[in-house]
Amino acid sequence: MQLKNIVKLLAVASLTAFSASALADAKLGNPANGKKIFENGKGSVPACSSCHGDKGQGNDMMKTPRLSGQVQAFIRKQLEDFATDKRTDTTMFTMNTVAKGLSPQDRADMAAFFSTNEIEPEISNLKELADAGTPVGRAYVGKGIVSYGIPKKGVPACRSCHDYNGRGAANVYPMIGQQKYTYLVNQLNKWRDGSRANDPLAQMRKVAQNMSDQDIQDVAAFLAKASPYSPGNEGLPHEHHYIVGSAD
Repeated sequence: MQLKNIVKLLAVASLTAFSASALADAKLGNPANGKKIFENGKGSVPACSSCHGDKGQGNDMMKTPRLSGQVQAFIRKQLEDFATDKRTDTTMFTMNTVAKGLSPQDRADMAAFFSTNEIEPEISNLKELADAGTPVGRAYVGKGIVSYGIPKKGVPACRSCHDYNGRGAANVYPMIGQQKYTYLVNQLNKWRDGSRANDPLAQMRKVAQNMSDQDIQDVAAFLAKASPYSPGNEGLPHEHHYIVGSAD
């Protein structure tokens, strides 16, 4: 068997194990306690709403992400990574301290709250950002990259992992569609320069290192407004009861 095929099999096995672990942990969080921490904080930990918005919708000016509706296992992993310094917050410089101030159960509760807190997303206002001097990409070009990648650069289609229009693929890949524009650009830049390195198998670093500033801005411009609903389908995957693993 060729080495590249062995590497692919190991990657699949690793992600499958991660997914199985995430599924096993999926019901451990208490959304009610997570909501309480989100709104009021806990001890020295401030209310998450002070940076992430009153509904967890994120804030373009602060470059903070939308958390509500995000994949539960992903949020939990990020909080654990902040708490153990596997990921460093170099934007607001607060998340490492915040995560350390929460117990493992609190972090699980926060993840459970955000994943079940369905909200009408507050879409990034790209015109407003552009008028304020923020470089904004071309959504129509970004759509092509999200759907088909950039083969000549070795950039895969975003949807190959993050599903249609970046709506997320629980329990491994996060929702990146309808995410805040400035957050998407910021994180892709961090993946590219290596200042963020908590991606399993270095997947995102390998993708971002082949993207130009323009590529990153184009992808973010499309994803920031991308609908999670595929044409002719009014439901999301987890809402279809005939799919194995969906809700009863």
